[in-house]
Parts: sequence; structure tokens; C-alpha cells
Amino acid sequence: MKSEHSCLAPFEWGNGKHTLEMFLEPTCPYSAKAFNKIDALLAQANENQLKIIVRFQSQPWHLFSGIIIRAILAASIMDDGRNKAISVMKAIFAHREEFEFVDHCCGPNMATTPKEIIKRIFDLSGCNVSDAFQNKDLQNQIKWHAKYSRQNGIHVSPTFMVDGVVAQKMSSGDDIDEWLSEIECYIR
Repeated sequence: MKSEHSCLAPFEWGNGKHTLEMFLEPTCPYSAKAFNKIDALLAQANENQLKIIVRFQSQPWHLFSGIIIRAILAASIMDDGRNKAISVMKAIFAHREEFEFVDHCCGPNMATTPKEIIKRIFDLSGCNVSDAFQNKDLQNQIKWHAKYSRQNGIHVSPTFMVDGVVAQKMSSGDDIDEWLSEIECYIR
């Protein structure tokens, strides 16, 4: 297994000197909006000026959150892990309703098992994470994300952090120009 920090690399875009960290929950509709803006943000910001890192912020009201985050992390430790993890994230964000509960407490997913969630991820992404999902070392990555969020005062998703400072005014509903303007406030 790769070291804990090398496993975080699949969730990085760009190579700039300034860092935007996005704390996302994979079934949150607002996190989906934020995730889907990464490429456009890098295109406008110039990837040589900005690095974007996705961190996972599990939220207990999204009842499959832990299973889904573990599945994404499992994809990241497979061969071609970066592409597989991104494929899994894109599939989950594009079909997030299939991993959710009605009002976070009822609906068709009440009888869904973790094994069925893993199969659904494979059907939607083409990435079979079932074997990697059982890697016991993934627990350390999951704990790392949770601890890192807590240490930085992150409690909800999406939350944005620019060069280590929480950007309170950034929202998933903002357009790219608003994001760039807000990022500028932190990197001057």
C-alpha cells in the first residue's frame, strides 16, 4: 500500500503555488456543484497559479457517506488510481440521488446493502472497487480526512479553504468569477 500522503495525490488538480482545498461529501448536491466546477476554475485561474485538492467531509445525515468515501479511496489505491477515483467521483456526483435517502431517513435505499452500493458504483463508473474496498489500510485514510477536517474547523460540505484559511464567503452557488475574486482576497 502506498503511504498515506501519496494516496491523497489522486485528489489534486493543478500545480500552482496557491491551494484551494474543497471539503466535499460525495452525495451532497452542493458538493456536486462545487466538484463540477474544478476544471473550469483551473482553466480560468491558470493551473500554474492554483492547486485544487478535494478532501472528504463525511456527514452522518448522508447515510451512505462512509461507504461511498471508502469506495472512492479504494479506487485511488488501484492501478491507475487517479483516473479510477475521478471516474468514481464523477459517477457518484452525477447520480447522487441513487445513493441518497428521501429526507435522509426513508425511501428506496432503506434495504440497500454496502455490497449493493459497491455494485452500483461499478455499474455507473466501470470501476470495480470491491476487492480494494476491503483493504484494511483504507481506514487510516478515512481517519486522516476526518481528523484534517476537524483540525481546520470544517463541519459541513462544501467548505473551501485557501492557503490554509477557511473562505467563509465561498459557496457552491457562486460562479467561477466570484470564486476567483474570493480566492484573490486570500492570496494577496
